[in-house]
Amino acid sequence: MTRIVVPFPVSAGRAFAFLADPRNRPAWQSSLRAVADVLPADGDATAAGTTWTDLTVVPGVRPRMRTTQAVPGVHWQEDGRCGLVRARLDLWFSPADGGCQVVAEFRVRGLAVGLPLTVASRPAIAADLRRAASLA
Repeated sequence: MTRIVVPFPVSAGRAFAFLADPRNRPAWQSSLRAVADVLPADGDATAAGTTWTDLTVVPGVRPRMRTTQAVPGVHWQEDGRCGLVRARLDLWFSPADGGCQVVAEFRVRGLAVGLPLTVASRPAIAADLRRAASLA
C-alpha cells in the first residue's frame, strides 16, 4: 500500500464532498476521460454503495467502481475492478491549519501486476490530489 499526504485549502467536509463525488473525478484525475453509469446510493453520489464506471484514457480499460465506505469529512473508500485486477483507494480527512489534510492510501492487487502498479501509480495519484486541492 502506498500513502500520500496532501494539504487542501478547504474544510474536511468540503474536500470530502468534492473528492467523493465520482462526477467530479474527470476534473482532477488525469487517467479519466469521463465517468459513466453513476448510480448514487440513496440519492447521494458520495454515499457508500454508489457505483460508476471509469472511462479511462487507456483504450478498453473501464473499471467498475464502488464506494465501500463513506463517513463525511472523515473517511471515504472505493474499490475498483477491471478483469482480474482490483484497486482500493482510501481517503482520510482531518482538519489542519488553513483547511484540511487528505491522506490517501492506495493498493492494486492482481496477478503479478499489483505491486508494480501500486508503486508506479504513486506520482500520478499525488499529482491528481494536488490538482483536486486547487479545485475543491
